[in-house]
Amino acid sequence: MAIKKSFLFLISILLIGKMAKAQPPAGVFAGQDENRRVITTAVPFLNITPDSRSGGMGDVGVAISPDANSTHWNPSKLAFIDNKMGFSLSYSPWLAKIVNDMSLSYLSGYYKITREQAVAVSMRFFDLGQIYFKDDNNNPQGDFHPKEVALDATYSRMLTEDFSLGITLRYVNSNLTGHYQSSTTEAQPANTVAADISAYYKLDTKIGLLAFGGNISNIGAKVTYSNQDNKDFIPTNLRLGTALTTDIDPYNSITFSVDLNKLLVPSPPIYATDDDGEILYDSDNNPIIEKGKDPNRNLLSGIFGSFTDAPDGFSEEMREIMISAGAEYWYNQIFAARLGYFYENQYKGNRQYFTLGVGFRYNVFGFDFAYLVPPQQEHPLAETLRFTLHFKFEDESAFDPSVTD
Repeated sequence: MAIKKSFLFLISILLIGKMAKAQPPAGVFAGQDENRRVITTAVPFLNITPDSRSGGMGDVGVAISPDANSTHWNPSKLAFIDNKMGFSLSYSPWLAKIVNDMSLSYLSGYYKITREQAVAVSMRFFDLGQIYFKDDNNNPQGDFHPKEVALDATYSRMLTEDFSLGITLRYVNSNLTGHYQSSTTEAQPANTVAADISAYYKLDTKIGLLAFGGNISNIGAKVTYSNQDNKDFIPTNLRLGTALTTDIDPYNSITFSVDLNKLLVPSPPIYATDDDGEILYDSDNNPIIEKGKDPNRNLLSGIFGSFTDAPDGFSEEMREIMISAGAEYWYNQIFAARLGYFYENQYKGNRQYFTLGVGFRYNVFGFDFAYLVPPQQEHPLAETLRFTLHFKFEDESAFDPSVTD
């Protein structure tokens, strides 16, 4: 079977998780290379930055001011949004340095029920382009258009004038090959449901508005692309962050923000090997773990155990934290300029890049653009572009009276 390189690239990312017990060579076990201990999950598209505003600020978003894209970053922020309703539409060509037909689209809309309550819906669509199947003799076996979709429903509520909570329910469908069968392979679409739980707090200080946010996203069951014996975690993620917005004068303001991220899924252990580097197995044909913990755990064990299961202990747990930092400048709430930086440890994926962005707002309309600048030439993420349109309707005076007034 031959398929085009975009699909090969994606499969190598998505399906490297739980291995079958057929005594594969040591090289196929994730985490055995001491210089590359990457945590892999299924459906990683759920954690790709969907919008241009955060995309221009180094992928921060949990504590910056709310907009329609808060459904991804921190649903609880929507309770503090100033407009009755609004929506945004984002589009980004994906891995354009490798292929020319992959893209991520994101549509999100919100509605304020009362001054302190908001609901929202969103859809994320990951288009993987076209793939072509061939058998071992290079005979065409048809083509397929793989795609992944996530549908969200969100509720956010203020509990005080400065604090809110939010929850999102999510349905995820990942269809990479359809119902494909061959003499050696059987694949099917993967489906699961998940939830986000978030909080947001803000306070006025002498130097500006200081905000804190937290979001545990994608809390959901494992998925399988084949059978119940081969399940993979989805990218459950803890995001904590803060943002400070200060007014330089009546026309100029600037925001500084930092986010910390950690995947709440098992770290790959180190397996025992013989003198030839082959994995050793116990009497039940399970690979013997030399350092770390068994990654084949249930959801809750995977989440709570993710803080203490790295083979090299606390130092490796700290390396699993991803850091985003960004700044946003606004002139008269009409024009914005943004920059940021994203850092991931070299042993945990080595994604490191700068970002730039601009924004424009006029009446009900807004537009954002972001550009990703990796430090290495020919990087797969080089020249990543993001485009976002915003629309908002009716200001705070249009709200129904608060039920707590």
